[in-house]
Amino acid sequence: MRVDLFDFHLPPECIADRPVQPRDAARLLHVAADGALTDRGVRELPALLDPGDVLVLNDTRVIPARLFARVGAGRVEVMLHRRVEADTWWAFARPARKLKPGTPLDFGDDFHGACIEKGDGGEVLVRFDRAGADLTAALEAHGHVPLPPYIKRPDDARDRTDYQTVYARTDGAVAAPTAGLHLTDALFAALDARGVRRVTVTLHVGAGTFLPVKADDTDDHRMHVEDGTVSAEAAETITTARATGGRVVAVGTTALRVLESAAAPDGTLQAFSGGTDLFITPGYRFKAVDRLMTNLHLPKSTLFMLVSAFSGLETMRAAYAHAVARGYRFYSYGDACLLDRPTSD
Repeated sequence: MRVDLFDFHLPPECIADRPVQPRDAARLLHVAADGALTDRGVRELPALLDPGDVLVLNDTRVIPARLFARVGAGRVEVMLHRRVEADTWWAFARPARKLKPGTPLDFGDDFHGACIEKGDGGEVLVRFDRAGADLTAALEAHGHVPLPPYIKRPDDARDRTDYQTVYARTDGAVAAPTAGLHLTDALFAALDARGVRRVTVTLHVGAGTFLPVKADDTDDHRMHVEDGTVSAEAAETITTARATGGRVVAVGTTALRVLESAAAPDGTLQAFSGGTDLFITPGYRFKAVDRLMTNLHLPKSTLFMLVSAFSGLETMRAAYAHAVARGYRFYSYGDACLLDRPTSD
């Protein structure tokens, strides 16, 4: 499909620089299966779900993945995006021209690495001088919160909490599963009381989620691989819920993508562990997810393509025009949508 079909006008003032406080005070645009639009709030989520539904959360935890390295007399930004070994990551470097295999990288007086390979589009393979928990500690000390590029300010101490879900458990993401930023312990208690079940999966969100689609046609765009896991227990809970009439509600496009990667053609799930580069555009046949809670995304982004596949392109263009007109806040720190998949899909 032509990428320009997914373009729309978004005034700069719609882009959220900080999240609302408290988290669950965000707005929620309900997009029904027939395209009807209703303005709600995230705190109304339990009333919009039914007993027996299952909420699927991505428990990945964002690491301080944005680093700055001294290279000779200059400086290079290194944005980690996928772990390869305990001490080795693929990263995007700016400016990448300063690096070649063997170039040392000094992230601090006591924290070092080297470029060991160059890929395409500014990608470099970086090997650090430590691994595992020691590397995690060094990233916490020297790294920055990897805020999306459309947030035009430096990260600060508040972002270390704001840009993390309350249920984050598994280190490895370099971007937050942002739909989950709205959820709170109080909201979970209300969902429990409603009889909505919860399971966690993991998809370590990579920095590739923010890369612009530069191709003119979606067929020519390459998704970067992200690592995910669906446990046997989570797969069984989800499959059982669907078999007994419950709906699968993915919190975030990342939870949806790992479920769809793990699903058989009939919608049943098995345990899954591995990489996925699933790119969802209109025409995709969804197998495992019935409803999607997600934020409001960039024009011409892979995420807007995904929601257009889920609810229909014209429906989502109308929904986003409504959101702009009603003053919804867009992107990672913005408001949310709850999308019902059309039954004709």
